[in-house]
Amino acid sequence: MSLIQVRKRSLQVETIHHEGGPAAARPLRLAAACAVIRNPYAGRYEPDLMPFMAELRGLGAELAQELVQVLGKDRVEAYGKAAIVGVDGELEHGAVWHEAGGWAMRAALGEPKAIVPASKSVAATGYRLMMPLHYIHAAYVRSHFNAIEVGLQDAPRPGEILFALGMADGGRIHARLGGLTKDQVKVHDGQR
Repeated sequence: MSLIQVRKRSLQVETIHHEGGPAAARPLRLAAACAVIRNPYAGRYEPDLMPFMAELRGLGAELAQELVQVLGKDRVEAYGKAAIVGVDGELEHGAVWHEAGGWAMRAALGEPKAIVPASKSVAATGYRLMMPLHYIHAAYVRSHFNAIEVGLQDAPRPGEILFALGMADGGRIHARLGGLTKDQVKVHDGQR
């Protein structure tokens, strides 16, 4: 029997035209794909989470492909991942998403080198979490430090986990705080 039992999925897309300044020549789009699954370890301690992490790779690939289809593979410039574990689980049940979600996005995007930022929490139903985003080719590109809110009003239930992946097709609108720019990235600028 599969460890992954999906109750529901969601896809949200934000389109940002401006942040109070002039309208951007090209609006910024941020997208988040979420899946709410039954937590196979809710209410008990499981010493070996590796089979769960391995089986989640398929779900990660599905969510990553959904985001790529929405934004366009060649347009994605930022990414992130998040997990919200229902209160009958533990934080480590959400940490399995680091590998499963992160590698899925890298595979979908042609193996970019920057680490995929993450957030996770154990929380009650309806909790919202800010998922960090940053540049896919180098973690230190300041213009691409961003976030997108994830969560669903009826999830995760106590015995569930909400897993999310996020992507954006650019940096922040009106970014003007200096630092490393995407065209200046060299090896070791926050790469694996």
